[in-house]
Amino acid sequence: MKVAIVHEWLTTMGGSEKVILELKKLFPEAPIYTLVYNRRKLGKYFDKYLIITSNLQKNPLAHIKHQLFFKYMPRAFENFDLSDFDLVISSSSAFAKGVITSPNSVHICYCHTPPRYLWDLTHEYLKDYNLIIRRYLERNFHYLRIWDTIAANRVDYFVANSNYVANRIKKFYKRNCKVIYPPVDTEYFTPAKDKNIEDYYLIVSRLVPYKRVDLAVEAFNQLSKRLVIVGDGPEYKKLKSIAKSNIEFLGYQPDETIKDLYQRCRALIFPGIEDFGIVPVEVQACGRPVIALKKGGAVETVEEGKTGVFFEKQDVESLKEAVYKFEKDIERFDKDYIRSHAEKFSAERFRMEFIEFINSLMISK
Repeated sequence: MKVAIVHEWLTTMGGSEKVILELKKLFPEAPIYTLVYNRRKLGKYFDKYLIITSNLQKNPLAHIKHQLFFKYMPRAFENFDLSDFDLVISSSSAFAKGVITSPNSVHICYCHTPPRYLWDLTHEYLKDYNLIIRRYLERNFHYLRIWDTIAANRVDYFVANSNYVANRIKKFYKRNCKVIYPPVDTEYFTPAKDKNIEDYYLIVSRLVPYKRVDLAVEAFNQLSKRLVIVGDGPEYKKLKSIAKSNIEFLGYQPDETIKDLYQRCRALIFPGIEDFGIVPVEVQACGRPVIALKKGGAVETVEEGKTGVFFEKQDVESLKEAVYKFEKDIERFDKDYIRSHAEKFSAERFRMEFIEFINSLMISK
C-alpha cells in the first residue's frame, strides 16, 4: 500500500508536527507533502525523511511568514500530484485537506481544527487590523470559506483530535468523524524523582491573542503570586510591559528546561480555549495539576478536583477564584493519580488507535 502524508507547513515545532512524526513511525516510507519546509528550524526532526514542497518554497519569506501567502495556499495543495497513492493522510488546520486524490484512493484527514479565522473567530481575528487590511481579508475570507467547504467534501474520512473539534466539523462541514486524541510524549515528560515543588505557577504558550495570556498576567498582578511564562510571540512586549515584578518571562526554552519547570510548578495556568491542548497533558504527565478555563479540549483532558481545577468564565475574577480554590485544596492532588491519567494520551496509544482505524477502513473497502 502506497501512503502519502500531507501537512500544512513545516516551519515551527508544535503539536501538529508531533502528529506527523508519529505517523511516520507507522508509515516510514511515506513522503511528506507540505507547502514550505524550514530546514534551519526543523531539520533535526525531518531531514531524514522525503519532503516534497510546493512552489512557495522558492520564496524565502514564506519560510518565516507563511501566513502572508494564505491566498495562494489552496492552489498549491491542489497542484500536488497524489494520483499514485492508495492512502493519503492529511494533517490539517487550514488547507491541507484540499489535496486532490484519485478515485481509487482513501483520503483520511486528521483535523486539528476547521480554520478558526474563516469560521467562528473571524471577527476576533479581524479586529486588530486597520480598515484597508480588514476589507482585503474579508473579501478573501469569503472566497476561502467556499473553497474550504468544497475541500472538506474531498475528504473520505475525518478524524478529529477532540470531541470539541468533532462538534465544529459537524457544524461547519456537516460531517461525522472519529475522535483520536493526539500523541503526548508521556515517556519523556515524567514526574520528578524528588518531591521539591517550588512556589510558582507556570504558563507554557505561544504569546498570541487567542491564548489569553493577558488574562493570567492581569490576574497574577492582583494575586501577587509568582508566575513564570515560557514562550514567545507578537504579544511578548505588550505582556511584559503590563506585568508586575512577580511575573517572569523566560521566552523560548528547550524541552529539557520545560520538563523541569513542569515538574516543579505548583500548577499550570491554562486560560485559553484550545482544540485539544497538549501542554496541559504534558504537565499532568509530570504529575502536576492544571488550572484551566472550562471550555475546549481542556474539558476532555483535565479531571475536575483530581488532576486540576476549572474556572467557568474567561475573566480575571474567575481565574483568581480558581487559584484560591486550588490552594485551599492543594493536598488532594495526588502526583501518581495525575500521572496515570495523562498516560491515557500516550503516543503509543495514538499509533495503535490510528492504525486500527485505517485497518478497519481497508477491510471494509
